[in-house]
Amino acid sequence: MDVAKALRTLLKRDDSYEKAGKPTCAWDDKEAREELVDALTRDAFALLLKLDGETLTPEVTKAVTLLATVVGQDIEAGADGVFRILRGVAKDRVISTVDPEARHGHKTEAHSFDGYKAHIAVDAESEIITATDVTAGNAGDADSAEVLLADMLKPADVAVQTGENDPEGKPEVYGDASYGTADVLEKLEGAGIEPYVKVQPPSARKGMLSQDVFQIDTERGEVMCPVGVRVSLRMQKDGSGQAQFREACAQCPLKAQCTTSKTGRAINVHAKHDIINKHRKHQRRDEWKKTYRAQRPKVERKIAHLMRRRHGGRRARVRGRDRVKQDFTMLAASVNLARLAALGVHIVIHRVAA
Repeated sequence: MDVAKALRTLLKRDDSYEKAGKPTCAWDDKEAREELVDALTRDAFALLLKLDGETLTPEVTKAVTLLATVVGQDIEAGADGVFRILRGVAKDRVISTVDPEARHGHKTEAHSFDGYKAHIAVDAESEIITATDVTAGNAGDADSAEVLLADMLKPADVAVQTGENDPEGKPEVYGDASYGTADVLEKLEGAGIEPYVKVQPPSARKGMLSQDVFQIDTERGEVMCPVGVRVSLRMQKDGSGQAQFREACAQCPLKAQCTTSKTGRAINVHAKHDIINKHRKHQRRDEWKKTYRAQRPKVERKIAHLMRRRHGGRRARVRGRDRVKQDFTMLAASVNLARLAALGVHIVIHRVAA
């Protein structure tokens, strides 16, 4: 029995589904769009119901999983029983059926992109790219830190025994605020590395006092506000905490600058507040700023070298994260060759006869 023909008998929409691209539809007509979405969804569910529990080949299993993902994340049934496109964006949404690993990403709130993020580690002295990584567009930059710094992220005692620490001082790692998470800072310190990695300042509404003006003491479990009121820090199971000032804010002279809440100001404390706060204080020092600014242009220049061409740097030429990563690694290697030439390094290849 031809399985494909048997499955096609389940499809109610008058479409062979053999052509690639969007189906024919009056896209400006709302009713026509809804009718199309409803018909496509019902055909998809008919196939999924029929194949549920069946033994399938790896290729078919992959296709069925993708079909279930796309229908499940983007479609909802209305009160009238009609299937419509779901408003909003599903978490970790699959955005392409030809490249299921690609994701929506945001460089800034106003600048979005689809696809992947490329990451590099650069040796500050030679400006040679030492490691690369590629992640989905919606992944956090800090997720790549361990991959990029794998050769450095060893416990401090191991690094000392192997002689990898700089005899004149701690090795240093520089990074922007995208990499400045508590976990990354903790791992760098644990490996005996001096982090010159920016940490995001605490957020606050425009014109309002930020968390920086509050004195947070995690050891004593209390928080003191700018006018000297102390409240207890209620700890959560995950290690985070919250301090609520409640009625203390009612007569406070700084209330207008601090909170608009009727229940008073609440301070949420990160589970690893101490290490974050320590590095926030460090990056305010003039010496820290001077050192950071001296190294930052080198990385920016290297990124510019990778972005010279439209394909490879700014736009992927292949599909799938592994292939994109391999392609980006090759691009980084070519940039390194150009850098070696600029440094006057000559590579000699010796041929040995068999």
